[in-house]
Amino acid sequence: MSKSVLPQAFVIVATKGRTREMVGLFDSLARQSLLPIRVAVVGSEAADIQGLEMHELALSGRAILKTSPTAGTCIQRNVGLNMLADEIRASEPTQTFLVFFDDDFRPADDWLEQCARSFAEQLDVVGITGDVISDGVRVSGYNEAEAAQYISGERPREPHWPHNGQRHDMRGGGLYGCNMAYRGNAALSVRFDEALPLYGWQEDIDFAARVAAFGRLIFEPACRGVHMGVQGARTSGLRFGYSQIANPVYLIRKGSMRWRFGFRLAARNVASNLFNTLRANRSKDYAGRLRGNAIALLDALRWRQHPMRVLEL
Repeated sequence: MSKSVLPQAFVIVATKGRTREMVGLFDSLARQSLLPIRVAVVGSEAADIQGLEMHELALSGRAILKTSPTAGTCIQRNVGLNMLADEIRASEPTQTFLVFFDDDFRPADDWLEQCARSFAEQLDVVGITGDVISDGVRVSGYNEAEAAQYISGERPREPHWPHNGQRHDMRGGGLYGCNMAYRGNAALSVRFDEALPLYGWQEDIDFAARVAAFGRLIFEPACRGVHMGVQGARTSGLRFGYSQIANPVYLIRKGSMRWRFGFRLAARNVASNLFNTLRANRSKDYAGRLRGNAIALLDALRWRQHPMRVLEL
């Protein structure tokens, strides 16, 4: 299948406090074998996108930059959706796809082309998540050179999920928010839930669950990349810990997360925060997360729990 008949790619990136990482992502997107038609970058404030207008992607008109009214993964991604909606509709939404990359995700140079081919070959597929060769969130994060070594094969893969390397349907767990793609018509039919504020913990699960009403969601091993997992919290440990409990409970009640998945997720987070707090592990604010877990659990008992209450902490 020639590149000329492949679906067209659009990209949205929500960023906060990572201008250096955004330059790295822009470099990766400029090297794609299938160039994106448009890249919408939404910062939480002007400083988040400062200097990006001088990158070749912006100078060529492929990248457009904007700031969000408030900071938050969900609202910033929604701003991006609104920025691209008219252009995607004008391009025939069924022949386009929209990719959400984290600012610290590094796609292999053929990520967009492989994604386009997968959509073209499987007309019933509406959502795709790629193969995360290694996830820096699990360790202390990776730099640009380390990410490049994983992609080139110089470093052996350290899979984020226990995938068998085969294309398969994704059920229950949704798509991984650092690298997920949706057909244009499906993506424009929903919006991210802005009741999940700040970091928007599990917003990818919720969005994927609602898009799944339009077709299949799959794991595509040909779409390879590395999540650098850049260190430096976007929100406090206390707030993140609250969201680790409040957001799954909210999504279970909403119906976009299976209760068994949500229960295991919350229980695993509490156990990890407790274990690392007792070990005095200071690589992350585990003690703050544990306090946030406790506040959310107490709120649940008092029927006060809601994701938005994290803004009061």
